[in-house]
Amino acid sequence: MRVLMIEDDRELAEMAAIGLRRTGMAVDIADNGVAGLERALGGDYDVIVLDRDLPGLHGDAICGRLVAAGNRSRVLMLTAAAEVDDLVDGLALGADDYLPKPFDFRVLVARIGALIRRAQPAIPPVLRCADLVVDTARRTAWRSGRRLELAPKEFGVLELLVAAQGRSVSAEELLERVWDENADPFTAAVKITISRVRAKLGDPPLIETVARSGYRIAGRP
Repeated sequence: MRVLMIEDDRELAEMAAIGLRRTGMAVDIADNGVAGLERALGGDYDVIVLDRDLPGLHGDAICGRLVAAGNRSRVLMLTAAAEVDDLVDGLALGADDYLPKPFDFRVLVARIGALIRRAQPAIPPVLRCADLVVDTARRTAWRSGRRLELAPKEFGVLELLVAAQGRSVSAEELLERVWDENADPFTAAVKITISRVRAKLGDPPLIETVARSGYRIAGRP
């Protein structure tokens, strides 16, 4: 899942991004309001973590413009002021949730996870395909009762393929949704990850390659 963090405290943003990436999220960072709004409008993000007090363009203004543009990303607003007025103002502008600084990283992960589950189109908490079960909340998967030991990127790829319900998913879409903006578009990362997931899934094969289209779960319409 893709997350954009708009935060001018670069150290805080980088540390949070490292932690979120370890949970399997693809995270991009913008350190000012103008750049943040540009990325938010130009990217397909599930959740935007938005600092309220930003240089260049205030977080309230960004939130308002996202709503006016019909942006479907969920917004988690951050602020150093834990006052009721700030909470009311942020939610009134269209933010989906609110988190005061300083925050516990575990709370940040939980809040983002909850917003992602509310994102449109929603991904069910448990996905099933034949003998494969993917628990999107716990980020675990089983096949025929056998737990699959998947790295974060491997789980992200499998999750998107199963959620697509038989639709072919391109390598470009997988790269965009599972990796972040720093990923090389010419990299073989998707192909290598698909190969590893196939090996861990075992037989009979579940992931098939669709010529000039991408990958899909076999046996689905």
